[in-house]
Amino acid sequence: MDKVKLSAKIREVFGKKTKKGKKEGLVPAVVYGKKIESKSLWIKALDFSRLLKKAGESTIIELDIDEKDKRNVIIYEIQKDPVTGKFIHADFFQVRMDEEIEKAVELNYIGEAPAVKELYGVLVKSLDEITVKCLPADLPSEITVDISSLKTFEDHICIKDLEISPKIKIDLDPETVVALVSPPRSDEELEQLSEKVEEDVTKVEGVIKEEKTPEGEEEKKPARNASRSDAGGGETKKE
Repeated sequence: MDKVKLSAKIREVFGKKTKKGKKEGLVPAVVYGKKIESKSLWIKALDFSRLLKKAGESTIIELDIDEKDKRNVIIYEIQKDPVTGKFIHADFFQVRMDEEIEKAVELNYIGEAPAVKELYGVLVKSLDEITVKCLPADLPSEITVDISSLKTFEDHICIKDLEISPKIKIDLDPETVVALVSPPRSDEELEQLSEKVEEDVTKVEGVIKEEKTPEGEEEKKPARNASRSDAGGGETKKE
């Protein structure tokens, strides 16, 4: 597939010192590979976001460092802030175009399953991505799964049914199920799911059910220790 391009600049600040660059819309990144020296980089967050929307994560990228050092890379890892969704860091792996690579490729489900629309079934996606092995130039950005062939509950889509180039190797059983449609739940099953099971707290380890005192009876209190005068029947000696 065609390569996409991304510009980068050498980064000479690290750790907390990268805060200023992040505020200016830059993302800390690094590029490394077999028998090459790693380099710390800056990339523009906006450019990187556009690249991902256009080509996805499994695409060969022509990384142009300081407009003089061009490298063929793939995205190895992306770190995002779990709250804001902003990029925190990106790792790029430099590849050789004459050596096979392994990369997880996302499955893109398209179409509409008649078994869902007409029979009210539930679409079950067994896989979200597949790891492939191929030359960098043959790496797909995604693998399409057309679910319009799922007309009954007996139909299913397997690895062997996917339209994949013969140049791409997949280390999975061809009969591995990718997608199917399961029948809707029966009224009896739905009723069972809606029933609430009341749990007896006395059966829970470490929990003791408090016993209530019958109405009209006073709670018995432990007797106080008898004084020495009561025990001896005489006066208490003063010491």
